[in-house]
Amino acid sequence: MSNSNGSNKIVVPNAREAMNKFKMEAASEVGVNLKQGYNGDLTSRQAGSVGGQMVKKMIEAYENGMK
Repeated sequence: MSNSNGSNKIVVPNAREAMNKFKMEAASEVGVNLKQGYNGDLTSRQAGSVGGQMVKKMIEAYENGMK
């Protein structure tokens, strides 16, 4: 789903809640303390660790689904 204004809004309301839960789980797995709401005080390293863990978990889920 791409939209012309470059926004990455989640269009399915339930997806937003699931994505937030997924992000919180990934953050706790790499030892980053995320808060509900604003997390702009994270370092680039912390934010990258969370994003990297999310990608790792998505790849694992995909690979497990292929078996």
